[in-house]
Amino acid sequence: MMEENLFEQRIDLNGLNRSVYEIKNEIAQVIIGQYKMVDLLLIGLLCDGHILIEGVPGVAKTLTAKLMAKIIDADFSRLQFTPDLMPSDVVGTSVFNPREGDFKFKSGPIFSNIVLIDEINRAPAKTQAALFEVMEERQVTIDGITHQMRFPFLVLATQNPIEQEGTYRLPEAQLDRFLFKIEVGYPTLQEEISILNRQQGKTQTEMIEGVRKLLTPHDIQHYRKQVQSIIIEPKLVEFIARIVNETRNNPALYLGASPRASLAILRAAKANAAIKGRDFVTPEDIVEMTPHVLRHRIILTPEKEMEGITADDLIESILKAIEVPR
Repeated sequence: MMEENLFEQRIDLNGLNRSVYEIKNEIAQVIIGQYKMVDLLLIGLLCDGHILIEGVPGVAKTLTAKLMAKIIDADFSRLQFTPDLMPSDVVGTSVFNPREGDFKFKSGPIFSNIVLIDEINRAPAKTQAALFEVMEERQVTIDGITHQMRFPFLVLATQNPIEQEGTYRLPEAQLDRFLFKIEVGYPTLQEEISILNRQQGKTQTEMIEGVRKLLTPHDIQHYRKQVQSIIIEPKLVEFIARIVNETRNNPALYLGASPRASLAILRAAKANAAIKGRDFVTPEDIVEMTPHVLRHRIILTPEKEMEGITADDLIESILKAIEVPR
C-alpha cells in the first residue's frame, strides 16, 4: 500500500486525467461516436506525434481534427492539398522587398501550432517532400536559413483511401513520420440516427463555435513530461523490440518497420496507460497501440496483396505469434 502511495506521489496523473475527461466531453458535444479516433488523437498530442487519418469522405475526419485544434489554446491553420499545390504554398518563400532592396522570408501556413492538412494524398511527391524536414525536425530551411517552429507543433492530416480517383500514394519516408495512421469507419445505425437528430437544432458551425479551449501549451508540456515518466518494465521493452524485429524477417513483407516504429510504440503505450489513469505500461497497452503505429510503415509483398491480406491482418498474426510477457 505504501508503494502505491509512493507511485501516486511520483506521477500524479489527476490533472492529466481530468483534462482528458473534459476534452472527451467537449468533443462529444459535436461528434457522435469515433471514440477510438479521439483517444488516438489525444495520445498523439501527448506523444508529440503527427497523425494521419484515413477514411471515406463525410465521416468527420476534418471536423474532429478542427475540434482538437480548437480545444488547444494555440494557433491553427488549415491547408487543402490539391494536385497543383507547390512546396512554397506550404512552407513559404522569399519575397523581394524593393524598399529595403533585399529578399524577406514570407512564412507559409505550415508556420502554426496545430496544422490540419486536408486530403494530403491529393498533392504530388514534390509538395509532399516539403513536409519531410518540418515534420521530423520542427524546422524549415529556406535559402540556407533555418526557421524554427513554435511549440507545440502538430500535423493532423486527413486522406481519402488511395483507391479513390485523384489520389497519390504518400512516400514511405513521409508515412514513417506519422506516429499513427487512424482508419475511420462509418458510424453505426444508432450513431447515425443520433447525428441526424442532433444536427436538426444547430448547424455544425454553431456547434464548433461553442467548444471551449481547455489546454494551454504549458499544460501540454507538463503532461508530456509526465507521460515520459510512465514506468515500463524491461521485458515489455523487449516485447516491443521483438514485434518490430519480426516485421523485418517476415516473408510476407517487402518492407519492415524502422527503429522509429519501436520508439513510437513505446511512447504511445506510455500515453495510453496515462490516459487510462495508470503510471505503468501493461502488455495490453502495447498490443492496442501496435496496429495504429505499424499499419502505414510496413509494405506487403505483391503476392500477399493479391491474396487480399491487409497490413492489419499481418500485424495481428505477428502479435499472436509472439509470447506476451506477464
